[in-house]
Amino acid sequence: MQPYGTREETVEAFAAHVDRGKARALEAIGIDLVIGEREGARFRDAYTGRWYWNCHCNGGVFNLGHRHPAVVAAVREGLDHIDVGNHHLVSGYRARLAEQLAASTDGLLTHAVFTPSGTESVDLALRLARAVTARPKIVAARGAYHGTSGFALAASDPRWLEPFAFGPSGFAHVPFNDIDAIRREIDSETAAVILETIPATLGFVSPNPGYLREVGEAARDAGALLILDEVQTGLGRTGTTWYYQQQEVKPDMLITGKGLGGGIYPVSATLLREELESFFESHPFSYVSTFGGAEIGCLTASAVMDEISRPGFLQRVEELGQRFERAFAGMPFELRRFGLTMGLAFEDEQGGIMAAKRLIDSGVFAVYAEHDHSVTQFKPPLIVSETEVDEIASAVGAALR
Repeated sequence: MQPYGTREETVEAFAAHVDRGKARALEAIGIDLVIGEREGARFRDAYTGRWYWNCHCNGGVFNLGHRHPAVVAAVREGLDHIDVGNHHLVSGYRARLAEQLAASTDGLLTHAVFTPSGTESVDLALRLARAVTARPKIVAARGAYHGTSGFALAASDPRWLEPFAFGPSGFAHVPFNDIDAIRREIDSETAAVILETIPATLGFVSPNPGYLREVGEAARDAGALLILDEVQTGLGRTGTTWYYQQQEVKPDMLITGKGLGGGIYPVSATLLREELESFFESHPFSYVSTFGGAEIGCLTASAVMDEISRPGFLQRVEELGQRFERAFAGMPFELRRFGLTMGLAFEDEQGGIMAAKRLIDSGVFAVYAEHDHSVTQFKPPLIVSETEVDEIASAVGAALR
């Protein structure tokens, strides 16, 4: 199935009507893929017919691979009966998904506010933090990525905001893993600290032992909130449903998205502690979103939650990660691994870029870390088989040895 004409016509139409800069940049570095057929852990170029292992997964959108049968089946059945619904009304589909998400945090975060994207979920969390604390300041990390609009853009590394010249005030950025720096920055004006549990565009740097817990303690000592962004690390990617569950830390809010929609329908959420939900009791219509919590999206996400909640699923993620780790032994990079979230760190400061290009040329789609070009992000789907792990690892070895 091809939505346009020849490759040249497709690229020209994209450049003329979507993003000329992106089209030309990809052409310049020799990455002219046009995604066509897709299934499981792979997708095929629409014109050459070549298959590629998807080891980026669009940041985790395809945690369950492309077109997971259970997710597709749930959506197909749902479309016979429902659509996006009406955000003004009570919805059983939203209620069920929120209940599943609350259970996934062992009841720590009891409520979910649904949005169409991770960016909007971050934006909502920061607005809510300011509202309930009556404070303006947000502390975030350098090298972070939380989204590209509103407060989410301001919380991301400053370079994302620079092209737009102006942005919201009240945001401070400190180095990730520097507990002294973050303690100095948190003050009586701080509403919240927001962190990715494992910063993706920073190259999947591991938080130092105790770092997230100490940040949470410092925030609460000052009367501020802790918001953890698990858009890329959540939903089983690290071997637990949420990475924070491997740390001695309890967030006040958690952001999820990307993989929650199973690669079929976009749905994201801000998960809240019980006491924060009281804000919406007083202001029940302070946040409304036409497509936030769309019923067909909630049905999709419930199917995703069913899959990752199956007995043995999370254990298998870690086992597959260990299999990759054994296969990568002796290869020319340092492996940063958290379940099936991996960073391939090279000595050359541009090594991640060069490696990503070589991998793509060898049939393994991966991208480099935006804030550390020495690292290639490597995130295969959580549903790969052992045989597929071996085939992918073999292709990586052929490309990089």
